[in-house]
Amino acid sequence: MVKKALDRNNYLPNQVARSLKAKATNTVGIIVPDIRDYFAYVIKGVEEVLSKSGYSIILADTNEDSEKEDLYVRLLHEKRVDGLILATVSTDNSALKLLGRSAIPVVFIDNLPNLPYGIDAVLLNNFKASSIAVEHLLRFGHRKIAVICGDQRETTTKERLAGYLDALEANSIASEPDLIEYGSFTVDSGCQCMRRLLDRMVKSGFTAVYVTSYKMTCGAIKALKERKVSFPGDVSLVGFDFTDENKLFSPSITSILQPVDNIGRLVAHRILAKIHDSDAMDKTADIPQKILLDPILEIGESVAQV
Repeated sequence: MVKKALDRNNYLPNQVARSLKAKATNTVGIIVPDIRDYFAYVIKGVEEVLSKSGYSIILADTNEDSEKEDLYVRLLHEKRVDGLILATVSTDNSALKLLGRSAIPVVFIDNLPNLPYGIDAVLLNNFKASSIAVEHLLRFGHRKIAVICGDQRETTTKERLAGYLDALEANSIASEPDLIEYGSFTVDSGCQCMRRLLDRMVKSGFTAVYVTSYKMTCGAIKALKERKVSFPGDVSLVGFDFTDENKLFSPSITSILQPVDNIGRLVAHRILAKIHDSDAMDKTADIPQKILLDPILEIGESVAQV
């Protein structure tokens, strides 16, 4: 009788009241710098696992803005999410430090902050990714290899640059400052970095360029087309996270790819383990873990023999 009355009056349960009673909201917050491209695939993998376990997600896009990130971290903390998945663009802001003092389980993806407590993370092996990209170009005879990097403060940039430099050193090739450009993980920044490299092309003599993010790869390609510099005819190109499932792009781009579906599933399972074990006697889930995944090199048509 009660259920029929509720149905007749279109009653919806008060989730806030229910969560206060249960001390759980069955929600996980996800904060990313851009919900498109790479992160869209990761989010899809996360949601697939969490929904099967009865969890909903609250998604926030910071647009690479650390102040927005700070706001969203505090907001989701106030909403008492059961867990938080965070691709931070900050290094040590106050909201991240707040998480360390709270009981909310947190798992980081993509970039690691500098914090005074143990960090859980599911990450690409960025060092290996760059090593693979450079080694591929070396096999085609390239010795003057330029690189376009992101924000120097982020761990992804530091690790990808370190892999690039190590691969050169391992092959007795000295790194050259004129062949390294830094940007901000945006299309416009990638375009500007490529333009600056092209301005120095005659002097530096580079024959190949490795671009370390998807948006910057798009920007670099835009600059090459603007200057009518062909690839791989004039310069060889290795991108990052550049997928073309429908084969619409010609020439196809050789690119480092992240195992996005696997990253999404792993981070979801990790956050669930931390949520479920937070009140259990077995505290093994509370021990911070840093899971590194191997990159994939997808061979396209954008690299040619020197």
